[in-house]
Amino acid sequence: MPARGLIALLCLMSAANTVSIGAFPALLPELGTVGGLADWQLGAVAGVFGFARMLANVPAGLFMTNHLRRALVVAPGFVLTGALLMASGGSFAALVVGRALMGVGHTLTTLGALTAILRHRAGPRLASSLGAMEFAAMLGVLSGAGLLALLPRAMPWHAAWLLACAPIAAGLVVLPLLARTLPRPDGDEVRPLFARSERAADPVAVPAVAAAGRGWLGLLAVVAGGAVAVSYSTLEQFTIPLRGSREFGLDRAGIARLLMLSQAADLVALLPLGALADRRGTARVLGGVFLLFAVALGLVGFAGLPLMTVGCALFGVCMAGWMLPLGILRSATPPAQVAWRTALYRVAVDGGMFAGPFVAGLLSARHAGVLPGAMTVVMAVVGIALLAAARATARSR
Repeated sequence: MPARGLIALLCLMSAANTVSIGAFPALLPELGTVGGLADWQLGAVAGVFGFARMLANVPAGLFMTNHLRRALVVAPGFVLTGALLMASGGSFAALVVGRALMGVGHTLTTLGALTAILRHRAGPRLASSLGAMEFAAMLGVLSGAGLLALLPRAMPWHAAWLLACAPIAAGLVVLPLLARTLPRPDGDEVRPLFARSERAADPVAVPAVAAAGRGWLGLLAVVAGGAVAVSYSTLEQFTIPLRGSREFGLDRAGIARLLMLSQAADLVALLPLGALADRRGTARVLGGVFLLFAVALGLVGFAGLPLMTVGCALFGVCMAGWMLPLGILRSATPPAQVAWRTALYRVAVDGGMFAGPFVAGLLSARHAGVLPGAMTVVMAVVGIALLAAARATARSR
């Protein structure tokens, strides 16, 4: 199988589908102003994207165990339908339903791409392959934020949103080639529409950990992924836009520049961090990233504008480790159950994507610092646990 070609196509598709994700946070204050939305409604609009992804993960994982190609082909239709609904409505209900449809589409795209990599690119270059896909996704996110910073401030948010979603249609060009590149299942037998495990084990595998340690490592990977998701969604989709607007008087372009700073730092750190994890061990590198993440959360959530800017840069560096928990999960997962286990992992991640901005919206009026403070502690504890797990694994070997 042309592995590099598969990674390149997945990267192109991922970049095309994430431009709108980068554009949305900078438009959030305008959605509230134009639509007269309360903070809890803003939190709901921001968080329903992750909530829809969370609900879609399990059926999507069961479906793409045997039908990965089909899942990737239908994904853009959901994303485009949701984007058009958001732009045409403007009401709270239209925004929520549109964001939910986009969340389902992004679940099919992201989970499908991750399943393809974990199934067909597992091995000593796994972290680098995951990092390459995340690098492409962050290019899309950065392009979305940059587009919002360059557009005229007088342009209505509906028009700006449609421009940010245009690359999704361009990504459709990649789909036929991607469908031909993915390996076809052996045999002509009818495969179930939904399944937890493939009938034949995947020939590509990573060295498995001892059976006694699989449950612990798998649980730690899920907790790590959920913690990153809550922290990421809280900072990018709520804390940075609303603190920047309300406390520091930043306009759309100023908020977009803060987001672009974190995204640029993510891009710079992504590939080196993946290579470092391949060489030094995923758990060890991820543990250090989590300790740095705790510092970033404190600065973005509580510091003044200069230190908040530093925190945004650190936040971007830490987000370069977004894919690393999957490397830990893969080492504890039988090859035939990659899609199912990845789907369960994504339930925790997308649940965190929903919970972060939604809980932040509920607490913002009187307890704005509670969630960033709590996640600072959680990230520090998980980072220490990952370093301890890395040391225990090294000793057992």
